[in-house]
Amino acid sequence: MAAEPERISDDPLDWRGRPIRCRECSHVALNLEGLCRKGAACVRDRRAKRVDLFFRGHPHLADAYLDHVYFEVRARAARYASVLRLPPLLDDPEPEVRATAASRLPASRIGRLAHDPEPRVRIVIANRLEGAALLAMYSDADYLVRIHVVRRIAPDLLPIAVHDEDPEVRRWVARRLPEDRLHLVVNDPEPLVRLVVAERLPEDRLDAMCKDEDLRIRFTVAERCPRHMLAIFLDDEDELVRACARARLESE
Repeated sequence: MAAEPERISDDPLDWRGRPIRCRECSHVALNLEGLCRKGAACVRDRRAKRVDLFFRGHPHLADAYLDHVYFEVRARAARYASVLRLPPLLDDPEPEVRATAASRLPASRIGRLAHDPEPRVRIVIANRLEGAALLAMYSDADYLVRIHVVRRIAPDLLPIAVHDEDPEVRRWVARRLPEDRLHLVVNDPEPLVRLVVAERLPEDRLDAMCKDEDLRIRFTVAERCPRHMLAIFLDDEDELVRACARARLESE
């Protein structure tokens, strides 16, 4: 017999799973004035959104909660607290708290977190650092971190990533490479990378891709190439590509 699904209480609970009682809260005066409300904007609620709404309405109270035992409270408080109070949170045991603090502190203060054990923290750092410090993060083991690096480094530096082991990283490289460097990825083993190239190559250089093994790429080339190249596609193995070429020849 299947077990019955757990029932969700309508009564808001705190981070320990206990019912919230406003009369026991140190902010009962705010509640009486209608400035916070159980189940909506409440610093004691276990739901992060409700905690955030509390601090959004009372940012001056955030500093007092940076050492709260519940990490969601610390993370939300870090969004609104004084920046001067945030440096200790770079060593918080919870990644979300470290990431929030790193997103607000000056970039000069957060460089050491480029080696944080959590990728989500390193992603925040990759979106804050510049120059050589950012470029150094391209060696990160996590492909998501590398994506954020290649999205931000100078386009002229992107050739360092044209052979990245992850195709999604290489797709971002293909999106941002200067046009005169696209030849570096025209023969990428991943069709989705080559498709980006086919969409970006100048029309007069598309001949390099007209015999690509992937239907999507040949179709894209047939849509974009100069008219004199269309004859190549009239004998293509795929009807969609042939139809595209015929339609263009008849209409242009």
